[in-house]
This record gives sequence, C-alpha cells and structure tokens, in this order.
Amino acid sequence: MNSNRIENYLKIRSLLDTEGIGIIKLLRLAETFGSISDVYNSNYDQLKSIDQLNHDLATKVSNTIKDFSESKYKYEAELETLINLGGQAITYWDDDYPQPLKNIFYPPIILYVLGNYKFEDEQSISIVGTRKNTDYGKLVTNRFSSELAKQNITIISGMARGIDSVAHKAAIKASGRTIAVIGSGLDVIYPPENKMLFNEIIENGAIISEFPLGTKPDAQNFPKRNRIIAGLSLGTLVIETRENGGAMQTAKFAIDQNKEVFAIPGNITSEQSNGTNILIQRNGAKLVFEPDDILNELKLKLKPIVGNNIPKPKLNLSLFEEKTYEALEVFPKQIDKIALDSALSISDTLVNLLTLEFQGVVQQLPGKLFKKI
Repeated sequence: MNSNRIENYLKIRSLLDTEGIGIIKLLRLAETFGSISDVYNSNYDQLKSIDQLNHDLATKVSNTIKDFSESKYKYEAELETLINLGGQAITYWDDDYPQPLKNIFYPPIILYVLGNYKFEDEQSISIVGTRKNTDYGKLVTNRFSSELAKQNITIISGMARGIDSVAHKAAIKASGRTIAVIGSGLDVIYPPENKMLFNEIIENGAIISEFPLGTKPDAQNFPKRNRIIAGLSLGTLVIETRENGGAMQTAKFAIDQNKEVFAIPGNITSEQSNGTNILIQRNGAKLVFEPDDILNELKLKLKPIVGNNIPKPKLNLSLFEEKTYEALEVFPKQIDKIALDSALSISDTLVNLLTLEFQGVVQQLPGKLFKKI
C-alpha cells in the first residue's frame, strides 16, 4: 500500500469508528465533499449543512477530524498487524475494490483480504447451504462446485460447516478458484477445524471479511457477511437449507440485488430441503438439475462486457438528467445508490429516471433497480 492509500484507509477507519457514522452517511460525506481527504479539510459549519448530519453528528465528525493525528496510531498498528499476516485492506474508493459490490445497496466500505481477488472473479457463482447437510447435499455440492470451477467460474461461499466447506474443497480439488467471505476478523478462523481449508483458500483465491482484526464470529455478523456473498457473484445456488436457514437469507439478498437464484430440489420429507423447495415454489428460484442449467442461464452475463467501447447515445438531456444518466451503469443499480452518486434527492432522481425511461435508454427492474440499456 502506498502512503496515500494508507492515509486514506486510516481516515476511513477513524470516521467509521465515529458514533452515528455508518456506510450510507460516510458515502454521503465523500460524495458531498468530493473525497475522504476533502472531508478532513471541512469544518463544523460545512458538515452541519449536510442534510443527514444534525448538530450532534456534525460535532462528532468535526472532533474526529481534529483528533485524527492522535487517534490514527491505533489504526496504524492494526494495519501493520494485517500486513504482517499477509493481508491487505481495500476501501470502496480503491481501484481494486470489487466492482460487483459497488452496485449493491449498503456496500462494505472496507474489505480485509488474504490472498488475491482478481478481475476474473467477477465471473462467479455463490454456493450456499445448511451446516447439517445430507449425503445427497454433499454429492450435489461436489458435482456443481467442481464442474463450475472447471469452467473457470469462481466459487464463492462462507466457509461454514457443511455445504459451504464442501463447495470450497470441491473447487480447489478441481484446480479452480474459490473465495470465502467470513463473519469474523481475518485472524479468527471459524469454525476452527477449517484452519487447513482456510490456508488452501488463500492459495487458490481469497478470504474476505468486512470486519477488522480481532472481530469474533458473533451471530449478528453473518447477515452482513451473506449480503457480500450474494453481492460478489452473478448468481446464488442454494443446495440444501431449512426454511429459516442462513442460506435463505443469502438468497433473499441475491433477489434484492437483482441477481439470479438457483435451487436444488429435494426430498419433500427432508427438513434440509424445505428451504430450497420453498425458494422454487414461492420465490421464483430457478430449479436446476445440471451445472449446465446455470451456465446456460448466465450465458450472456458470462461474456465480457466492454463498456468503454459502447458509444453513448446522443440525447437531449437537462443538466440533472445528465447527472442521473452518468450515475447509471450497464449493471442494475439501486435507486438509493443512483441518487447518492448523482448528488440528487431520491424524488428528483425518480423523475429523471422516468424521463430517461421514456427516451428508451434506461430500463427499470424489480426492487427499484435501474440500468442503462
């Protein structure tokens, strides 16, 4: 990490530790001032003028800025420990931040990484399921994970017991790439029996966490982890899960993010298949029998998209419509994120999107998602 990147990371960590500042408010701060460095050049009056910051919050951020030179040392020590582990920190504003995560609502601001996340990892499928898998679930997971990995599809999962671990191991055995998104710090291996698998994943992909070093695998961390699993991949395959299992949560995130959801049908008397059968029956998950079913469904998405070579349509747009259009991408994007990136209110953004839709250059998708055509 160069000195500018390190300084930026330290400032972001300091802001995120400020009470009342979360992902959305931090993104708004950076958008308003232009960069994290510019946030640190601001004063109380400028901070107070932001809609989402009241007097108390503006005061807290102002104090964080004033105290930065003294408080940053603990974050420097944390970063040094991370580097000594062989890890790195990637922030939302770094060039190597995973592009798929920029298109979800509530993107993680910092990713802690062991191993390497590569551009080709955008061609990926999440495979998730119950910790208490059946022999059938293990058999199916091995088959799908290994065959997809052989097609240069990166397998993403959560390194939990059961289906997750089977998926990672099968991808590695097939000489493929795999990524584990975990619900603890990179120095806390959970479950502990997966220490060998943890190291194998680093050699064949990456371990990714949103949580700082030392974070324990508390229950509230896993829903956050699941949104990243869904967000990193083109689609999510649910192998086996109970009706209220964590894999159902990952599938819901995928649906909300306008990603494909695939499910393996199971025995109607098996508790482990309740969730997958419900996903197929009620939530529109695509029933799959073969890995080719997934590849065929994602055929168009798996082709490289050379966005920079696509000429922009000649449009007669107002200044605000232009700002809205520039905030859009070829991938679906949440209305909240479009408004944030265009520095406009949600209501104004909706009006502009409607105009753009009438002109045939924007498509609206379920879940208040929009994309360029």
